[in-house]
Amino acid sequence: MNVVVFGAGYVGLVTGAVLAELEHHVTLIDVDPSKVAMINQAQPPIFEYGLENLLQRVRQSKMLEATMDPSQAVQNADVIFIAVGTPPLPDGAPNLDYVHQAAMTIGQHLSENRTYVIVNKATVPIGSANLVEMWIDDGFVQKWGHPISEGVFTVASNPEFLREGTAIHDTLYPDRIVLGADHAWALERLIDLYQPILGQTFEPPGDIPRPLGIQRIPLISTDRLSAEMIKYAANAFLSTKISFANEMANICERVGADITTVMQGIGLDTRIGSKFLNAGIGWGGSCFGKDLAALIYTAKEYGYEPALLESTQHVNMQQRKGVIKRLQEELKTLKGRRIALWGLAFKPGTDDLRDAPSLSVIQELLHLNARVIVYDPVAMDNMRKQYPHWDIRYASSALAAVDGAHALLVMTEWDVFRQIPLTEIMSRLDFPVIIDGRNIFDPEEASRLGIRYRGIGR
Repeated sequence: MNVVVFGAGYVGLVTGAVLAELEHHVTLIDVDPSKVAMINQAQPPIFEYGLENLLQRVRQSKMLEATMDPSQAVQNADVIFIAVGTPPLPDGAPNLDYVHQAAMTIGQHLSENRTYVIVNKATVPIGSANLVEMWIDDGFVQKWGHPISEGVFTVASNPEFLREGTAIHDTLYPDRIVLGADHAWALERLIDLYQPILGQTFEPPGDIPRPLGIQRIPLISTDRLSAEMIKYAANAFLSTKISFANEMANICERVGADITTVMQGIGLDTRIGSKFLNAGIGWGGSCFGKDLAALIYTAKEYGYEPALLESTQHVNMQQRKGVIKRLQEELKTLKGRRIALWGLAFKPGTDDLRDAPSLSVIQELLHLNARVIVYDPVAMDNMRKQYPHWDIRYASSALAAVDGAHALLVMTEWDVFRQIPLTEIMSRLDFPVIIDGRNIFDPEEASRLGIRYRGIGR
């Protein structure tokens, strides 16, 4: 099929590249000329495992191209994805400006001689399929001066469930594919589009092999509103699991229990499951906070107070503040202290800084007049570009950051950090203080070495 994707960020680029690998012809539309140039040179503008190899293959096969000009691609498309950003507004509502621009542009370039399935891939508020239909109509009227013919297009919902760092794997081998459509012909077209993934009939790439036991992917076909709700409900539940683990960690610290053992004990219950029960400094990234805020906003629009979701949000923000509190308990004043900080990205496997807990902690350290030295294996370039005026120091390695520091804060659980011996860290610190925000070190070993170790819930 001819596929157009508006937005070449994490979701749009990975989705487009995977569909091109499956022999659909894909055109990525983006307003950033440097991003378009990089993609056409097979250079990924984001850090994502396996993406560079994938881009090289689909560019060489000429199944994928990027452009700033949507006219020809939109006119000849079979399926058009809207995968642009929907950042949160101050009141928690998602900003739909980019979705509006994409929808208007689509409407201006549709042909009445074809039929189109326009797909909301970005996470949009419940009911947005109707809204996007209206904007596409507006775009067509603006261009041609009359409404578009009935049946030329329909808007469907196909939410994404990608994890940064494993996004290609999650696209090729998803837990499920959710399709929300109000017309049978649109649903059939999307099933055809995804058939190689649904049936697992494609040849897996060598660097991202097919997991054992996967034969067919579950398909959820439903109405558009339910599909939109599935996305929000999934992220809200995962956020709640993490905040629950953190709430239990705060109680564990007070009563003397160990959160890692407690979560292992409840995670073995098949009704609960072990995933997303790791206590720490809380979740960040582009999805959980934004989607949770949007769901809370939607609930309140309908006169419902979502107390559980608001508590999930509150617990997460308190976890970040707890890092500073622990540090002050160990060092008392932070003025003039050299604080080493390992990890900037909101999670390992990505260079994404959106809503990263590290940013909240760094801001507070700077406010308290501490000297901050940071190291991250992949996210430091992004940090320099996005926060050029922050008065922080960048270390050449994890151990270089620790040299002469009064304390070490662990903010992201990169494997490279786990492999560094505590004895080596101890020998370089001026004060033997470690605030382990991700519980990557053994507290008993730290105690034997004389380290003042503070984990989360330990």
